[in-house]
Amino acid sequence: MPSENEIEAKFWKELKASPFMMLGLNGSQEAHGQPMTAQLEGDKGPIWFFATKTNTLVAAMRESHDAIATYTSKGHDLFAAVRGRLSVDTDRANLDRLWNSHVASWYEGGKDDPTLALLRLDTESAQLWLGGSSIGAAVLSLLGRDPKQDYKDNMAEVKL
Repeated sequence: MPSENEIEAKFWKELKASPFMMLGLNGSQEAHGQPMTAQLEGDKGPIWFFATKTNTLVAAMRESHDAIATYTSKGHDLFAAVRGRLSVDTDRANLDRLWNSHVASWYEGGKDDPTLALLRLDTESAQLWLGGSSIGAAVLSLLGRDPKQDYKDNMAEVKL
């Protein structure tokens, strides 16, 4: 069975490979997630997102900064619920460092677009699950094994 450190390392690796998360704020009207493209620096957080100042998440930060970001890896073999604190980052050096052609395609005014907002998710903790297919569970059941027992060790609760 993989260790919690191995499961966490897999999460960061998978997020870099397929950087799409559902991001929401607890305690606000934006408690539901909305799709966002994540950016990482190095091997771990913070997790960065470009948005517009009119994005409902930015407006909802008047009510809460308690964020939840959910993630499903491209192959559906890893799932995550990440908790942390979301804020608007106004440091131009961070914007310059994270700016790329993909981001530029969304903002007509480039880095100086007046609608541009850089969001920073300072991660605190996460629940991470390594997925198992329902086909695999069915095979285990046919062999007389309880699939829940095989998958119970494929979960990690980690401080990020």
